Amino acid sequence: MSGLMFSLRTSSSWPCSRLLRLHRLSLPPPARSNSSKMSSDSHWLSAADRDQQVMELRATGWVEVEDRDAIFKELHFKTFNQAFGFMSRVALQAEKLNHHPEWFNVYNKVQITLTTHDCGGLSKRDIRMAKFIDKIALSM
Repeated sequence: MSGLMFSLRTSSSWPCSRLLRLHRLSLPPPARSNSSKMSSDSHWLSAADRDQQVMELRATGWVEVEDRDAIFKELHFKTFNQAFGFMSRVALQAEKLNHHPEWFNVYNKVQITLTTHDCGGLSKRDIRMAKFIDKIALSM
């Protein structure tokens, strides 16, 4: 995790300019991703494809998020270790696909929301990630 730097200061004596300078120095340069690959399949689904894909995902426990073009699923595991292991496997795939879920974890519960921010809604990438999540969850 190079490039990340955290500091807890209880006093307000640290000048803001120094803090900003440290902040700029600690961040790595923006990564150049394979944006041509990303943009080629991150677009919205056609209405027919979307309906078909969401219907298939509903059968595995995904629900559409109200007031957002996104899908949501809550998973329960036997232990925190199992939930964390699941999240680790999903995180590795998310990095590989450069498509990261919104998620929340408490002990053995993991809540996941998928949407594609750069196109403002559900995309093929979300469907692919949801299917991967389902596959991993079944293997746990």
